[in-house]
Amino acid sequence: MNEVDVLEVGREGLFIVLKTAGPIMMSGLLIGLIIALFQALTSIQEMTLTFVPKILVIFLAIIIFLPFMMTTLIEYTNTLFDKMISLG
Repeated sequence: MNEVDVLEVGREGLFIVLKTAGPIMMSGLLIGLIIALFQALTSIQEMTLTFVPKILVIFLAIIIFLPFMMTTLIEYTNTLFDKMISLG
């Protein structure tokens, strides 16, 4: 395995991390933005107000995106195993 293959595996790994974590992080960011806008418009400055909705939305996003995340990780793992087999 040369340097190009190692860099390719690392690049694919980072892309998979972004691809699987992205939807969950974006949903948390979106709900945080909506709550911050609501707090700014109503002048409610309670710091703990954002925690419960964020936790619920992130939990819901994990339930919704879990099949996509598992499929992506299984495909990447199969690709890695195929590369290992081709080396040996």
